[in-house]
Amino acid sequence: MKLYNTLSRKKEDFKPLKDKKVGLYTCGPTVYLFAHIGNLRTYIFEDILKRVLEYNGYEVKHLMNITDVGHLTETDSGEDKVEARAKKERKKAWEIAGFYTQAFKKDITKLNIKHPTLWAKATDHIKEQIELIETLEKKGYIYRTEDGIYFDTSKLKDYGKLAGTKERKLKAGSRVKMIEGKKNPTDFALWKFTPPGVKRQMEWDSPWGKGFPGWHTECVAMAAKHLGVPFDIHCGGIDHIPIHHTNEIAQSEAAFNENLAVFWLHGEFLNLKEERMGKSEGNLILIEDLIEKGFNPLAFRYLVLTSHYRQGLNFTWQGLKSAQNSLNNLFEKLRELNPEKGEITPLLKDYKDKFLSLINDDLNTPRSLALTWEVVKSKKLSDKEKYQLLTDFDRIFGLNLDKVKKTEIPENIKKLAQQREKYRKNKEWQKADQARKEIESLGYKIEDTAEGIKIRKI
Repeated sequence: MKLYNTLSRKKEDFKPLKDKKVGLYTCGPTVYLFAHIGNLRTYIFEDILKRVLEYNGYEVKHLMNITDVGHLTETDSGEDKVEARAKKERKKAWEIAGFYTQAFKKDITKLNIKHPTLWAKATDHIKEQIELIETLEKKGYIYRTEDGIYFDTSKLKDYGKLAGTKERKLKAGSRVKMIEGKKNPTDFALWKFTPPGVKRQMEWDSPWGKGFPGWHTECVAMAAKHLGVPFDIHCGGIDHIPIHHTNEIAQSEAAFNENLAVFWLHGEFLNLKEERMGKSEGNLILIEDLIEKGFNPLAFRYLVLTSHYRQGLNFTWQGLKSAQNSLNNLFEKLRELNPEKGEITPLLKDYKDKFLSLINDDLNTPRSLALTWEVVKSKKLSDKEKYQLLTDFDRIFGLNLDKVKKTEIPENIKKLAQQREKYRKNKEWQKADQARKEIESLGYKIEDTAEGIKIRKI
């Protein structure tokens, strides 16, 4: 199994640190708004990764964080996103976080994304975050400003290596606001103080003063507690590379003398009219928007499968419609097949081996999907073999193909079809055509194939 490691910038053979057991961390949502389909593309990619690991026989311990505090509207400045939303909606921050957490869980369920082994909320791990900052303090990596405790990135020689440079050349005021007292533009907040005269809804006592943790600290603290350092795989969107994941690596190496994870995988953006889809861009499409337009959420999952996770995917409504048509055709084929299990034939094994080879090549879902349609159209495979292969492949795709039930044809339709066959054998073509039309008027279609007649619901 080969995976593209962002850290080394190449495909590498994956081998877990512990035999057959994989520690997987996926960056979760900041729960102040609904997740949009651009966010959800990343979660689908991570779900495919998890399914591929399990398909290969690995036991996956999957940890996903819920950021319910500490993610600011601007890097190290501005309001906390959850508290800002609470003010806007005139609710408590805890209510906002709880509501959007549940909304996120409902959305991923609609997309048949497996839930993690563990959900970890930032607010449930304040103690662990404080302990991490104390470790960094003892090792001389932090300093104090008027507004908080900061990590000194100049203390690490290879800071920014995940982004591809030994030193990320950020100018103060360009990508980050240069806060008074910061030594370097790339330094980041570990703990932010509650401003004088302000009462936050989410704040805690700490050795440095009352406040709240910075966004980049939570993942390191929670991963270290639940997965250990290092663990096997860390995932997220490509937007996490230059700052968030770079800063996680910095804290881990400073605190534990270890990179946080061995493999780092990142999913590309979902684009809308050549621009990335994002909350700040204001061009959000939600799962509910798809449903309101009559789309099956799994049609969006199918659309995501048609593109490799490391390639940008342009979203269009026409593209989604094509994906839904393909998914419906696949469902229809499943209804025609025999769900009974048969023996593992050489041909069936050959297709399974091909599929495994493709999906183990850095999660190549487009080529794996193409093989699926090759199976559907094959004249060499029996209905039983096709059903076994398609439902086996779906352990990765997650399209719920095993829930598609074989169409039960009513007896009156069967009798009409049999009568039509008699007419055809007697070369009574007009009567045969009339029988066909009667079948269609009752909502069924009859097809003549090399294997005999097939009846399906229109």
